[in-house]
Amino acid sequence: MSKTNGTNDYANWDLTSYFPEFDGEAYRVHRDALEAGLAALGEDATALGTISTENAPAWAALLVREEDLMKDYSHIASYVGCLSSDYAQNEGYKREQARMARIGAMYQKAMVPVVAAMRTVEDEAFEALTACESLSGARYSLERAREDAHRSMAPELEMLSADLGVDGISAWGRLYNDVAGNLDFEMRWPDGRTERVPMAQKRTLLDDPDAEVRAAAMAGSNRTWSGVENVAGACLNGISGTRLTLNRNRGVKSFLEIAMFQSGVSQETIELMWSVVARNREVAWRYLRRKAQLIGKPKLGMQDLMCPLPLATSRRFTWAEGTGRVLDAFGASYPALGEFAQMMLDERRVESEKRAGKRPGAFCTSSYKSCESRVFMTYGGSIGDVQTLAHELGHAFHNWVMRDIRPFARSYPMTLAEAASTYAEEILSRSIIDDPQADDALKAELLNTNVGSAAIYMLDIHMRYIFEKALYTERADGELSVSRMKELMLEAQHESFGDTLAEDEMDPLFWASKLHFYITSVTFYNFPYTFGYMLSQGIAARGRAEGPEFLARYEAFLRMTGSDTAENVAQRTLGIDLTSEGFWQETIDGIAETMNQFEAIVPRVTSSKEA
Repeated sequence: MSKTNGTNDYANWDLTSYFPEFDGEAYRVHRDALEAGLAALGEDATALGTISTENAPAWAALLVREEDLMKDYSHIASYVGCLSSDYAQNEGYKREQARMARIGAMYQKAMVPVVAAMRTVEDEAFEALTACESLSGARYSLERAREDAHRSMAPELEMLSADLGVDGISAWGRLYNDVAGNLDFEMRWPDGRTERVPMAQKRTLLDDPDAEVRAAAMAGSNRTWSGVENVAGACLNGISGTRLTLNRNRGVKSFLEIAMFQSGVSQETIELMWSVVARNREVAWRYLRRKAQLIGKPKLGMQDLMCPLPLATSRRFTWAEGTGRVLDAFGASYPALGEFAQMMLDERRVESEKRAGKRPGAFCTSSYKSCESRVFMTYGGSIGDVQTLAHELGHAFHNWVMRDIRPFARSYPMTLAEAASTYAEEILSRSIIDDPQADDALKAELLNTNVGSAAIYMLDIHMRYIFEKALYTERADGELSVSRMKELMLEAQHESFGDTLAEDEMDPLFWASKLHFYITSVTFYNFPYTFGYMLSQGIAARGRAEGPEFLARYEAFLRMTGSDTAENVAQRTLGIDLTSEGFWQETIDGIAETMNQFEAIVPRVTSSKEA
């Protein structure tokens, strides 16, 4: 269901299928049962002791209980996450978010004896455990648990770590979210007006066709971020420092080891991807230089990276128009995806209202218990917002396809999650670009967005990776000052963007304003976006070549994403070799071809500001 407010319409989600009301009887019963279940799980795991061939069935039954608790935890965590993102200033939601952190710590503590048992289990006993019928389909998850157990500390130290995490790393993340969710900034419009604008609307303003508006939005938002830069710096020091301390005590030699494990991919594969990207930066640089010419600037600023072109008929899309575009695109080339997207909208599982008090950004969240998803975004009407909707619905469809798979085999890494969402985004873009009835201006806008997105994935995301590597390397020797964080960010921007950005329009505070650096549940949150994007391009190319027959293979890919490494899933279902330099080069060659399409159409539709 959509709501209309004048000429601007939007959707508000309905969360009552999670719980009839926040902090009502059903909610409290669920939460209390979860806490009691976690406490009992830890006690029973301790009593079982070492895993053996004799007690393997008992251990299997306990792990099935843990899986049920996983469902209950994901259900309430998804619900509270939705509420606290939608109303970032609500004190009750913030308190419950803090309680969820404590429940998360309870979960960690309950798993300590399980981890200890996995760390010492002998091969024969492990085989007996995984052979239990009740754990059918869970072997990969259990193998990962066993591998990760070898990185654990003594049980009493893991218990202490879980307790301290509530008021340590999790508290730093909550503090950042609280600060970011309440920020606004002074927007100084080109006509002389000034107004306070919620930080969540910064992205929409950076999509504005007026260069002065974009510059004002960047300047105004950074003035606000500079006022809280010490808080952001303390949060980033606290999060990174905690991780490094735990790594040392767990025998983890490299901070990237955990990142690669969480992403289900080898470091060799990621470094191969980055080496091919670095060797081909000129493809992205060529686009940025051309774009600067088209908008009448010697060089772009950071605020211009995703801005629209000066098109002859540039336009905004109402919510009805934007959703219509997505539904038409999905329905034409992937009917199952189109039907799913319609269901998400009909059942009010999307939140898109543009208003104060919302957390910045967009996300998809899901419940293992009810097998439903929610999409969160702030819709401003740009084609980029329409693509964001498609992107997040791609995530939701991924979860939907896996709804009948047990939770142990439904937990997939970001590397593969982003492939699914970006593929959905690609379906939308290509439906318009390849449509002979679509006007050239809209096609040019989509091509601009597509090549611009490629530049983001090749340059901006790599910049974040370079920055984080430098940050964690230096953080091992002590806290970094805010000024040093700014220096590292500028160094990373210079390395990745070369000479394509104006020196006085770079963004030394990017590290402060980017939520991804402050997500405490996942380390090095950024590089999976490039991996997923590049993989999605390979998926899309195969889909176009094979037609409707490809969709069954694609859904097999989605269903396997929680059951093997990224390399194996891609190879076994799609025949894609991620360890081959040729795959990554093939993807970038495709980006270069899209750049050629962009350059061919632009002269027909732009009111270029070139001299």
